[in-house]
Amino acid sequence: MGRDFPFDDCSRAFTCLPVEDPDAPAEALTCNLDSLLGTMTQQLCRGAPPGVWVCSTDMLLTVPLAAEIHWEGFQGAKVISVPGSVSYARNHGVYLADQQGFVRDIIYQGPAARIQECAGPDGKVPLVCGVVFFSSETAEQLLATHVIPPLDACTYLGLDSGAQTIQLSLFFDIMLCMADGVTEEDFVTGRTREVGSGHAKGAAALRSARSVLWKALHAIPLSMACIPDGCYDYMTMAASDHIHNLTLRTSSANALPFRKVAHSHIAQPQLLEDGCSVTNSLLEGAVRVEPGSVLQHCHLQGPLQIGSGCLLTGLDVSSSPALQCCQLCDVVLQGHAIRLRDVLRQVFTLTGRHDDWQSPAGEAGTYLNVPWAEFFHRTGIREGDIWGSEVPRRSRCLLNARLFPVLHAAEPLGVQDVLWFLGSQEGEGLGQWRASWRMSWEQLLMCLDQEAELASRRALFFRQAQGKLRRVLLEHRDCSLLPLIRTAVNEGYQEAVLSTLDQVASVAADPGVAARALACIADVLGCMAKGDGGLRSGPAANREWAPAFQQLERGDIAEGVKALAKERRKWLGRPALLVRAARHYEGAEQILIRQAVMSACRFISVGREEPPPVGHWVLVECPARIDVSGGWSDTPPITYEHGGAVVDIAILVDGRRPIGARARRIAEPELRLVSASGALEGEVVLELVCQDLEDLRDHCQPHAPGALLKAAFICTQIVTLASQQPLQAQLLQCSGGGFEVHSWSSLPHGSGLGTSSILAGAVMAALYRAAGKSANAESLIHAVLHLEQVLTTGGGWQDQVGGLVPGIKIGRSKALLPLKVEVEQIPVPEGFPQTLNQHLLLIYTGKTRLARNLLQDVLRNWYARLPAIVQNADALVSNAEQCARAFRQGNLPLLGECLTRYWQQKKCMAPGCEPLAVRRMMDALQPYVYGQSLAGAGGGGFLYILTKEPSQKDFIQHILAHTEGLGNFSIHTVEVDTAGFSLQLVGSDPGSERVQPVT
Repeated sequence: MGRDFPFDDCSRAFTCLPVEDPDAPAEALTCNLDSLLGTMTQQLCRGAPPGVWVCSTDMLLTVPLAAEIHWEGFQGAKVISVPGSVSYARNHGVYLADQQGFVRDIIYQGPAARIQECAGPDGKVPLVCGVVFFSSETAEQLLATHVIPPLDACTYLGLDSGAQTIQLSLFFDIMLCMADGVTEEDFVTGRTREVGSGHAKGAAALRSARSVLWKALHAIPLSMACIPDGCYDYMTMAASDHIHNLTLRTSSANALPFRKVAHSHIAQPQLLEDGCSVTNSLLEGAVRVEPGSVLQHCHLQGPLQIGSGCLLTGLDVSSSPALQCCQLCDVVLQGHAIRLRDVLRQVFTLTGRHDDWQSPAGEAGTYLNVPWAEFFHRTGIREGDIWGSEVPRRSRCLLNARLFPVLHAAEPLGVQDVLWFLGSQEGEGLGQWRASWRMSWEQLLMCLDQEAELASRRALFFRQAQGKLRRVLLEHRDCSLLPLIRTAVNEGYQEAVLSTLDQVASVAADPGVAARALACIADVLGCMAKGDGGLRSGPAANREWAPAFQQLERGDIAEGVKALAKERRKWLGRPALLVRAARHYEGAEQILIRQAVMSACRFISVGREEPPPVGHWVLVECPARIDVSGGWSDTPPITYEHGGAVVDIAILVDGRRPIGARARRIAEPELRLVSASGALEGEVVLELVCQDLEDLRDHCQPHAPGALLKAAFICTQIVTLASQQPLQAQLLQCSGGGFEVHSWSSLPHGSGLGTSSILAGAVMAALYRAAGKSANAESLIHAVLHLEQVLTTGGGWQDQVGGLVPGIKIGRSKALLPLKVEVEQIPVPEGFPQTLNQHLLLIYTGKTRLARNLLQDVLRNWYARLPAIVQNADALVSNAEQCARAFRQGNLPLLGECLTRYWQQKKCMAPGCEPLAVRRMMDALQPYVYGQSLAGAGGGGFLYILTKEPSQKDFIQHILAHTEGLGNFSIHTVEVDTAGFSLQLVGSDPGSERVQPVT
């Protein structure tokens, strides 16, 4: 059979292995060639000098990650070996090497005593495992021999010149002549048992070829590198060995990471017993697979039971009815794609696990694990049915037995036409079998259509992949689908994937699931653009997509998804359109995120109070906040899909609360809006008057003038935008007049101190009170979540927790909807807040944080469930809990460790958030601080540091003043605000204050 492999139609090299690599950029089946290439490039080739590597694909090979090969002073050629037992070596080759590692001989299937000479102190022998390295000089010398007769007969040049074919062995002709323990006479004449395997027809030509090789190569040193703990298994012709290799290698510490299930959709995985293996298969219904059985490239429908010791490959769903009537055990059942002239057909073969392909039928040969005579007796088949008179009796074996039906004049053929071999001659099996044109395995090998076989495997891979898409999304699994999406696009299966994602988004009861499905569609479109078409992040308000968006806004997800798909078909023509379509799918995803976050509204509780008199101000002042661990875990959808935990500190900056708002009722039925911000960069004042509902319609555009204040009126339900009543009528009816609201922040734009969310809380608190309502801090936290979704900025909850709840606290949210934030004050040792005040400093970096696309990038990576992002989300939450423990202990060094770790986690979540000037600043401060981090998402704004010594403002100023490349910076003191935000009724004169406590 030569190099043909009876258990995989695409050869040993392309035999699929039960392996999945979650870190691979694209999801694909792993074949033996992939595994060997990975082993070679990642382990064996490291540190090697220039040269040529040669690797056999007839084996399974694994080596430890820490494997080292010493290349100092290397010359010539080097063979790679792994240790094996003497008993295993008796059927394979071993190296005999000296103390210095130079090869003296290569022994193939030698006697036990001879093999024992090769053993090391541990009793293991170095196996020939099919890997060789030639230095560049040695490769040149070997290459030069191909033009020297008779070695030219090993190439097409010699054959085209009429030379007689010569076949040489890499190991027992080329490598053996370099072994310094072999004599020229023994090598050339072939007296060593290991050479001259009989491939050449002319002994004289073979001796001449060896003579040339000896003269050209014998002087080249041949060394050996034996890899401890390496693992080698030759892929033999025995079915038992193949099944063993695919099911039991996981018992070895150095084996490939084989899985019970790889790239397969299993409807009832509990029916797969330990010790079985299923790869690239789709098993629907109740399919039980017992230990020691392997299924590859099968689509089967239960109920089915596959007994132990079976290998099933290439079976489609049409085979299931016949299989349901059989009890399979210790058999190999395969479907093959063959081409007869231009006709493609599927043919089934059935053999026994213990059968030997070439054992003579009249001696020890078996079929289906029983002697041929027993098989003939049971089935009624006669010897003459499967071997013609032209086949000598001594040559008759399983390999050339014409057992397998290929064509029938009247009836379609299927797997049942070989499965009847397991029963008896009763029924129609024997008659239809005799009436069929049949082929032997030897004949089938010549007709195998490997292109059709690979296409079938690819189609099945994507059928099971569609099941994976559904499972991962509907079961909320933290599994990245981006590698699968890349593969689908590269292989032309994007339409099937898009259809599946549409279906999942349409039927999902959870808007979070639907949002993730839409995000995956955006990834498909982005991959289809193949890196062209512009940036993924960008605007998503094209009017052509508006009808679909409106359906989603109304809560009709199924119709919205249908409308999106209809519009999508118009945008597939070129990369620029694909990228723009991807942006709009991310815009649709944001609508569903907003709907999920809106579930927080049920935790907003608003009471009634006597409204202040017309003209009397309600003043609210708030601290800023610094996030000391856990940020990003509070961001939707991460916060309700993964769960979040953030530790915040409410702070005074330079001794005062930097954020505030005041509101009052006025007689005129209008809304007067005044906003001021940025004392550090020069105060900016915005004044607006809204007299019509139309003036409020841009409340959902974050950059529109007064958008936050407008959104606050809508979210506090002072104004109903969808009402048929004009604005003035609404104001007169509900409040007897209008409102005037002022907001301010003395912090620069993009400070990272939570300004916008805390300001939203302050404005809503002032408006509630001015309108005769009341809301406590917990309600305001959830109300700000609502407002930011209405505003479409899509923020998390940590900022308002930090600024609306006093002191040091940890906020948490669970991985479920409705989204609820629970806040726990962290008890600290007495006097610790004062100690913290002496060690905390804020440094304005002079860099404005540009986070326009930061959130989109993070959400895209989260929805893709990139492994690094999922692991980082876990780390953020665990670090927050560790940080809370550090506060409870009053442990500044431990707190500093949490800060430093937190900054690394932020950089993982949002790469590029550390400007060069900030890195220089942090490097300069590193010796003097326990920990440091940019506040918020990073990218600029404020850096906060925890100094090792107290009261270090002047010293830090001196250090930074003498550090180059920092630009303008400023240092500010920090105090823990233990009182929380204040709400005051101050009369018609803002200078006349009456404090009202807030619960």
